[in-house]
Amino acid sequence: MILASRAFLPLLFHKPLGTSLCRRTMATAASPVADAVHTKLASAFAPRVLEVINESSGHNVPAGSETHFKVVVVSEAFESKPLIARHRLVNDALQEELAGPIHALSIVAKTPEQWEKSGGTFPKSPPCMGGSKR
Repeated sequence: MILASRAFLPLLFHKPLGTSLCRRTMATAASPVADAVHTKLASAFAPRVLEVINESSGHNVPAGSETHFKVVVVSEAFESKPLIARHRLVNDALQEELAGPIHALSIVAKTPEQWEKSGGTFPKSPPCMGGSKR
């Protein structure tokens, strides 16, 4: 089942009960970079939760850019791995995008147990202080 609403709102992708919930927040209808990030992370980690958030609109970049992202990945693959190792795994999965279109990537990488303890929440990104906003 796919639940969708207008652009700028999350698209929710549901898998059968007991598997995972994947959410993608898309800034525009055509989001090739966000789509590639989602596909690669879903393939690499078989996550219970996967959220790809294009935060480019909060930065000093042209409208419609796909340069600044936050990803939330909840996976058993992170069990017994320290945070830095989890980040390295995500970075490795997105090598191509990080070498090209992605300028900044914020990573929230949790185990299912950590996700449950957090109540399924993660911190908001701080406002951009770069470019002309200083």
